[in-house]
Amino acid sequence: MAKKTPHPTTPPRERAFLVGVEIRGAKQLLALEDSLSELALLADTAGVDVVGELTQKLERPHVETYIGPGKVEELKALAEETLADVVIFDDELSPRHQRELQKALGRKIRLIDRTALILDIFAQHAHTSEGMLQVELAQYEYNLPRLTGAWTHLERQAGGGGGRTGSSGGVGLRGPGETQLEVDKRVIRKRITHIKRELEKVEAHRMRYRAQRKRSRIPTVALVGYTNAGKSTLLNQISGAGVYAANQLFATLDPTTRRVQLPGGDLALFTDTVGFIQKLPTTLVAAFHATLEEIAEADLLLHVVDISHPNALNQFEAVQETLEEIDASHIPMVTAFNKSDLLQNLEQARETLKAFPKSVAVSAVQGTGVGELLRLVRRELFEAYDFIRVRLPYSQGALISLFHELGQVERVEHERGGVVMQGRLPGRLLAQFAPWRAQAVESGETLDDFEENVLLEEE
Repeated sequence: MAKKTPHPTTPPRERAFLVGVEIRGAKQLLALEDSLSELALLADTAGVDVVGELTQKLERPHVETYIGPGKVEELKALAEETLADVVIFDDELSPRHQRELQKALGRKIRLIDRTALILDIFAQHAHTSEGMLQVELAQYEYNLPRLTGAWTHLERQAGGGGGRTGSSGGVGLRGPGETQLEVDKRVIRKRITHIKRELEKVEAHRMRYRAQRKRSRIPTVALVGYTNAGKSTLLNQISGAGVYAANQLFATLDPTTRRVQLPGGDLALFTDTVGFIQKLPTTLVAAFHATLEEIAEADLLLHVVDISHPNALNQFEAVQETLEEIDASHIPMVTAFNKSDLLQNLEQARETLKAFPKSVAVSAVQGTGVGELLRLVRRELFEAYDFIRVRLPYSQGALISLFHELGQVERVEHERGGVVMQGRLPGRLLAQFAPWRAQAVESGETLDDFEENVLLEEE
């Protein structure tokens, strides 16, 4: 009798020990315990089992090891006792902190921080060429200042593996007197330059696409929210988009746009975007610049909030801070308090809604409240008008025509080089006119000065 071929076994998951630090006086959206719970969810999403955690409260981070020397010894003992493969810090560590901590832990236990963990999750979930390029760029820029004098295998640095040179995967020959570290850094910088050029092409394509959308006069709605708030599920419910949705952090990274018919027959384009999170790594914000511009260029933001989460309002604030960081906080917004079907106390939901006038409680899974939400979106896009005063140079003839065509013009003043217009515009158009708001009309500034200053700020 022939022997049965054994079924391949799933490799065991790595074991992680978590470390959280509370710096007294520092602003933190989540309490230390809640932040560590979120870190545990991130670890699970990355395929790692949490076997323990350690916390410390400090006046300021220790200059060498972030946590105090006594805690370092305690951490090493606990990590060894729990057979941890990796130690994960809840905050981003400086290169020096990482180097000294790794030295104290020894080579058998790897050390990473929250940023590296999120980058690893993004690398696992990026499926399009654009997404993979963005993740690879973020990984390289994060790792570059953290290289040590030891041999660095560049093929491990990024999901795409694009940093390899030569058939053997090495980094080439060293020049006279050049250390391996210098070679590694030179090759990484070269790869970063290449990736940025490729992403510039992506950004140029997006700009052409956005210009085409504006010419079509179909307004765009960007879904934003904390990771795992249910944005993709809601887009599926609204449009039947078939976007991948899962009950995990950062299930989708790549933006998806779908055309949706609103109540009354009007059309709008809904775009699902990457979820936000507290302590969002700056390297990710920079790498995903082209994608995040989809948010900054939207006519309306649909903020999806998981109302069943105990830290829902903290998550709301984290998203608001990120919107400010990418210069999108001025865009009109409606709020969808999702997962209302999971609430035990419906009265609490009604009280929450009172604090957010343009909001609706919905269940993206069950579809409840979605009709009301779409009616609110239509009202904000096509019926809600806001007062605005702008100074438009004659070179902005398209905007002048747009104001006359779709706005309610109350006053027009022609000046040298341009026109001051005052009136009301649909909320969806405010973002296009934002750079020309007339805050300085009474200051004696001329339109030529104003246009020149705006152009300098844009550059």
